Amino acid sequence: MKLSILTTAAALLVSSASFAQTTPIQKASIEANNVVLVHGLYADASSWSEVIPLLQKAGLHVTAVQNPLTSLADDAEATRRVLALQDGPTVLVAHSYGGMVISQAGIDPKVSALVYVAARGPDAGEDYGALAGRYPAAPASAGLIKSADGYAQLSEAAFLKDFAGDVEPAKAKTLYAVQGQASQSIFTARTTQAAWRVKPSWYAVSSQDRTINPSLQRFMANRMNAQTIEVAGSHLALISHPQEIAELILKAAGK
Repeated sequence: MKLSILTTAAALLVSSASFAQTTPIQKASIEANNVVLVHGLYADASSWSEVIPLLQKAGLHVTAVQNPLTSLADDAEATRRVLALQDGPTVLVAHSYGGMVISQAGIDPKVSALVYVAARGPDAGEDYGALAGRYPAAPASAGLIKSADGYAQLSEAAFLKDFAGDVEPAKAKTLYAVQGQASQSIFTARTTQAAWRVKPSWYAVSSQDRTINPSLQRFMANRMNAQTIEVAGSHLALISHPQEIAELILKAAGK
């Protein structure tokens, strides 16, 4: 009988350890005064221009990373450099492809919470392209222009209709003019970390997104056990709905 009890207990411990390794942890919010913002593909740090003043007005110290978009490793390193400058707990926020960057760099001990805005949230080692392939292709993908030197960007038509569909046209054209050219290596890159498994996470789903399928966004948000909102906006909800995005970030900061 004693042997049976010990065997059962050991099995439970093994099962619990396995569960802990594969299940996201939703920890309590830690109050943070710092926010680091990470942009995605077809963009630069100015994509946060509508959100930044709202966070600053709330008293937060805000820094936007300027990703080189030369590789996932380079972008993660650019984010780590900015995190190193923060003086305490920091909310790390990402839009779009930036979700891969914060999933990789977000294990930094200064990071108190993660916020994903219509963002990629792959697991460690996961093929994001294969994951996205389980859902109908988003229209923006048809507008991708690849250059012979290994970089890519969106066509103007795809950018205005599928990337920034609900952004005021003049503003959308300005954002198109500053879009970053991305290394094609990023499209096949895989993270080696999934910070959302060990950090409390929030997610803003863009329900009218034509760049990342909204159903895929909901799947990723649910898998990371994120506190989730839905915004009736395009992929650039951070421009068209900055108030909702800023409020989500403030919640992640414990404000």
